[in-house]
Amino acid sequence: MTPADLSRTVLHAVRRAVDEDGLRAPVPARVRVERTRPGGSGDYACAVALQLAGPAALPAREVAALLRDRVAGTPGIGRVEITGPGFLNFTLDASAGATGAACVRQVLEQGHRYGWGAECAGQLHRLHHRREVRAAVVAGTVMKLLRAQGARGRTTCEEAADPDWERLGVTVDAHGRPPVPPVETRPVPAGATAAELLGRLGADATRWGLLRPAGHDRADLGEALLVQGEANPLFLVRYAHARARALSREAERLGFTAGYDQDVDAPALHAALADHPGVLASAARHQAPDRLARHLETVAHAFFDLHDTCPPLPVGDEKPSAAHRSRLALAEAAGTVLAGGLSLLGISAPEHL
Repeated sequence: MTPADLSRTVLHAVRRAVDEDGLRAPVPARVRVERTRPGGSGDYACAVALQLAGPAALPAREVAALLRDRVAGTPGIGRVEITGPGFLNFTLDASAGATGAACVRQVLEQGHRYGWGAECAGQLHRLHHRREVRAAVVAGTVMKLLRAQGARGRTTCEEAADPDWERLGVTVDAHGRPPVPPVETRPVPAGATAAELLGRLGADATRWGLLRPAGHDRADLGEALLVQGEANPLFLVRYAHARARALSREAERLGFTAGYDQDVDAPALHAALADHPGVLASAARHQAPDRLARHLETVAHAFFDLHDTCPPLPVGDEKPSAAHRSRLALAEAAGTVLAGGLSLLGISAPEHL
């Protein structure tokens, strides 16, 4: 793991802490990581907790503890310590390759169900919503997330469902006020009907636009959702999946297949894949599908970092090697997580884009 890799890992931890409301502070553009000075602990040190303590209105050591909990266990990092007023100190793990390999193999073995678990096993959930398109889409998606974590449940609407909701993949189990007090699903309304949104954006962009913002935020349902460029997060996520599938097709044409034979220096992607089960559990537990959407963006960015810095396919006169096989396995794992996550959000993951 390089200092740049470690910097990205810590920055990812800051974003997670902010997204999960554990930390209320602006996310810095970058995090500086330096070699530990004489007398210090570990291989590298970082002072980001001191930087965030003021805006977060928390002691620096408490901020450091929040970040330590989110960095600990990342492939490539053996130990994380807090020293002094709130410095994070990292000791690298030279044997981290085996952990990364195990995660990749688990993703490829479990497929789209990677990350499904028993976080909510035995629970019965009743979600109730207004006759409003965003509330209906959010409630239906939350129920899918809960079921992926072992829960049972049903959704009810105040009135009979809008017929156009079916085109958005929304089903309602019943309408009218249920006898048992339900959990109300009340995100900020979309300000448009399902028919209007479908006519202007189509089903996939509409669902992303309704689910990507947190429920208390207004949904931006503008034409930017249709832009075919990496500045559009929906396009970025779907393009990363399509590119991963294209790599597999091209590797097959070149006569080799994926296999994690040796470690790949891509800690950001390894960390994003390892985070996926926890993100799914958190999204279900907090009934917040926006957490999954943001996580898929993280996976997509990390995939393109791998794609650009460690090409999974031979270049020029290169012959396929163990390194290419391992990089391809990691790329395929990323594509699998992206497809599975999009499926839970009710959004298609095209093979070609």
